[in-house]
Amino acid sequence: MAQSAEELVLSLEQIEEILGFALSRASQRASWWETERSPQEKMPQREACLEAGYIATRLADGSGVRFRKKKPERRRRLF
Repeated sequence: MAQSAEELVLSLEQIEEILGFALSRASQRASWWETERSPQEKMPQREACLEAGYIATRLADGSGVRFRKKKPERRRRLF
């Protein structure tokens, strides 16, 4: 599903409703979501966020996740 919003905040319950199944207990940890933390660890939920063009960050209070649109990567000129 394509999204155009620059930023989207969803509660864990809303995410479960969208997915149609319960998230694992690990989803309550920031490291499970955050694509910029430990990028060497490939995790399916992180990869899905990145492929959709978003960076995920768990809210500080643990109540949900902020999805922020990635900035386009700049291409370097070779000449």
